[in-house]
Amino acid sequence: MSALPACCRYLTARIDDVPDALDWLSPRERATLETLRIAKRRQDWLLGRWAAKQALAASLARRDETPPLRAIEILAAPDGAPEVYVAAVAAPFAISISHSGGRALCAVVPRTVAVGCDVERVEPRDDRLVEDFFLPDEVAAVRRHEGRARDVMVTLVWSAKESALKLLREGLRRDTRSAYVAIGDPPVAVTRWAPLAVRCEGRLGSVSGWWRRSGDAVLTVVTGIPVAPPLEIEARDCRTTRRPRPEVPS
Repeated sequence: MSALPACCRYLTARIDDVPDALDWLSPRERATLETLRIAKRRQDWLLGRWAAKQALAASLARRDETPPLRAIEILAAPDGAPEVYVAAVAAPFAISISHSGGRALCAVVPRTVAVGCDVERVEPRDDRLVEDFFLPDEVAAVRRHEGRARDVMVTLVWSAKESALKLLREGLRRDTRSAYVAIGDPPVAVTRWAPLAVRCEGRLGSVSGWWRRSGDAVLTVVTGIPVAPPLEIEARDCRTTRRPRPEVPS
């Protein structure tokens, strides 16, 4: 079997990892932050940017590049997807960012590869969500499970849909039922990456992906071409002083 053509790396971060000082943001990123008036929205945005910058810094270090974090910019494209610049020049990477329950996920791939990722906390979800946003085969797959196994299945299908719609650079502006998730009959406790596929309406063939459990969450990554199981990135030490962060009401 020939080697897969691209590598996907990922990093997770928690809200306590984010420093209080904002010297790791570029001036344009600070300007964006100032437009976010709701505390929870600001907190989530900072968490996602911190995870992404840590992932990108580690990826650049593998290329013997070590720019300061403030020189790594993550700016929103017109369609809302994140795009990466280093010292105002387009970076050789594409990324996807997600956050849920005080935890963020960033997936990093070569710039020529489309990617979408999602992190979702596993928790009970109402039958109405399944009936309104899932396709009949997905509903049937959910109904074969009970209790915690059902919670994992619902979370997994939803997360894979979000990842696929991010890959298409449309997100939840697009009907979730336009993406069909094929995952077989997964066990509840998959702590290593397992394969999945998503068939998107209007796209030839399926996009491939991976999923796993991580603590109380499900992680999914979907890419435009097949890649090997994602490799975890260890955040570099940015030597930023951290102080206790006050609680922000949700």
